[in-house]
Amino acid sequence: MTLLNALVPGFARPARASAPAADTEVRVKPLYGVREDGHGYDVTVHLPGVAKDGLEITAQENQVTITGRRAWTPPADWTALYRETPRANFGLTLEHEGDVDADKITAELKDGVLRLTLPKAEAVKPRKIAIS
Repeated sequence: MTLLNALVPGFARPARASAPAADTEVRVKPLYGVREDGHGYDVTVHLPGVAKDGLEITAQENQVTITGRRAWTPPADWTALYRETPRANFGLTLEHEGDVDADKITAELKDGVLRLTLPKAEAVKPRKIAIS
């Protein structure tokens, strides 16, 4: 085993896998985290190489779907020795219990990190009941 193979596991693998069929797109699930509080959910998604115009977020029924497309293409004479992340685009679908107010979802993309705020609908938030 060479030193490079010891430092970078899987280095000896072929650089290119077989190409996917024309009708399918290879997507990788990005690294993400979800935090819940009484007001809603805060979601952080790491999307390295994705610009604002390559990002699509849709909310329907009990799902929020995030699709991130990378715009960078390698130069013709460029050969990768090792990559931290695959060249594939990102895809993530998060399911919730239907308690999110889809009209009030906000998103911010900065330096490849997407921050989503999914507020809970008023009907499911805890309320204080007045005693008469």
